[in-house]
Amino acid sequence: MARQLDEQIAGRFPVGQRLRVLDVGMGQGTQALRLARAGHQVTGVEQDSALISVAREALAAEPEGIRGRVRIVESDGRDTGVHFLPGSFDVVLCHGVLMYVEEPDALLAGLGRMLAPGGMLSLLVRNADALAMRPGLTGDWAGTLAAFDTSTYKNRLGLDVRADRLDTLTGTLAGMGAPLHTWYGVRVFTDTAADDAAVPEDVDALLAAEERAGRTDPYRRVAALLHLCGVRG
Repeated sequence: MARQLDEQIAGRFPVGQRLRVLDVGMGQGTQALRLARAGHQVTGVEQDSALISVAREALAAEPEGIRGRVRIVESDGRDTGVHFLPGSFDVVLCHGVLMYVEEPDALLAGLGRMLAPGGMLSLLVRNADALAMRPGLTGDWAGTLAAFDTSTYKNRLGLDVRADRLDTLTGTLAGMGAPLHTWYGVRVFTDTAADDAAVPEDVDALLAAEERAGRTDPYRRVAALLHLCGVRG
């Protein structure tokens, strides 16, 4: 997904431009730190204090110049309007968050207001149109049949969460003035890998295959996750 994000940033903004990035639900700060290392000014929003501690620890290990480019705000992603003015950011990330939000439209509308004209919103969501793939590939046939008729699922943490459909999000993004520019699939071939699986020796080939599938029909349509990029007009 990082490669996809970099591709979209490179294609939309001038080379060398220092972007204002908002990472809502920054988690342990993986993307925030990566973008700060690339020279961008990053604000991370996270409500989980344990994850914030991990992110601050990782940030403390960075050189001073990078530390100065990252700000962490402890807050719910639905409160962006409390902390920031409309149009304050060139890029807004919301990765792996919508599945935990029962009614995501208000959150998405708030994120859209944070975008400057021409700014990009990057969403990573669970693909509701492919929920039957994981149980099917692992031989859980009862779970496979049940997954065809729902947009909810139990994640690897054991939590009951929700998934999103590409067509629905396409309409939502258009309605909030940041229509879909492009989209990718994420984890086409690797969704059944265990969380603690060792990195394979041919990881470069694996990543190349995932990247190719993530931009190619019909493969991307059965990916576990969808990466959508909308652009504010």
